[in-house]
Amino acid sequence: MGIASREPLFGLDANLLLPRPSGGTNSLLALTNALGLAPPPPHPRPMTPDEYLHSVLAREAVDSGLFSPVRSVQATLQPILSVWANKYLIGIHPSGSFAKGTANKRGTDIDLFISLSDSTPETLKQIYDLLFKWMRDAGYTPKRQNVSINVNVGGFDVDLVPARLQNALQNDHSLYRRKADTWTKTNVITHIHHIALSGRQSEIRTLKLWRNQKRFDFPSFYLEMTVLAALKGRHMVPFSTLADNVWTVLVYLRDTFPNARVVDPANTSNVISDDLTVAEKLTIKAAAERALSAKYWNEIVV
Repeated sequence: MGIASREPLFGLDANLLLPRPSGGTNSLLALTNALGLAPPPPHPRPMTPDEYLHSVLAREAVDSGLFSPVRSVQATLQPILSVWANKYLIGIHPSGSFAKGTANKRGTDIDLFISLSDSTPETLKQIYDLLFKWMRDAGYTPKRQNVSINVNVGGFDVDLVPARLQNALQNDHSLYRRKADTWTKTNVITHIHHIALSGRQSEIRTLKLWRNQKRFDFPSFYLEMTVLAALKGRHMVPFSTLADNVWTVLVYLRDTFPNARVVDPANTSNVISDDLTVAEKLTIKAAAERALSAKYWNEIVV
C-alpha cells in the first residue's frame, strides 16, 4: 500500500520515506572471494526517518552561543543605529529564530529588535521609513519586509525590527505592519519564551527548511505557532518520533491550517493568521499535500 493512501498511526515506514541506499552487489562479493581479496565493507543499514531528519538538522545547526560569529553583527550596527535613534534608543537585542533556538543556516541569520522610548515623537510608519532611509544612506541595501527591514552585514542576513515601548513594566511594544499599513502591540520576550520553552524546536526547524526549500511565503512566527497548534497534546520526542511529528504537522497544514485562527500569545487581539491571504494559505496547503504524497523523505526536505 502506498503511503499517500493512508495516514500513519505510529510513524512512517522507514523503508518508504528514505533516500534509496546504494552499495555493492552479491556478484562483487563473489568475485572478491574468488580472487582472495578482502571483502568489501558491509553494506550500511538504511537510516531511519528520524536519523535522516536529525542529520539534516545537524548540518543546518546555528551557533547561538555568546561567541557566535553572527553576534558580531550587533556590534557592527550598534553605533549606526544609536546615532539614528538618538536619545530615544532603549536597547538592541537579538530576537526571532536566533533567540528562540529555531534558526537554520539557510535562513535569516539574526533578528535585531530595536526598542525605542515611548517618548519617540515619530509615528510607527515614520520610524520604519526613516530606518529604511538611514540604512540605505549608511551604504547598505535594505529590503522592506512586513515588520522588519532586511540588510546584509558582512555576509550575514539581518532583520531589523524597530518598535516603540508601550509598557516598561511588561515590555510591551508597538510596531508597524507594512502589509496592512497599521500597527500592532506585541511582546518579543513573551514570543521568545513561548517558543523556546515549547520543546518543539526540531519540528519547527524541519518545517522552516521545508518552507525555504519549496519557496513559499509563511512568516516564521506564524509557522512556529502553527507547529505548536498541530502538535498540541502530542508526546514530545523521544516518546514520539521527530518524523512522525513532522508528518502530523503536514497533515494539519493540509486539513486544518487554511481555516485555523492563530493569535499572538502576547496580544490576543493581534490575529497572526491575518498575515497571509486566503490564496497564500492555499499555497501552503497544496505544498503540504505534495509532501504527503512523497515516497522518500528527501523529496520533502534535504
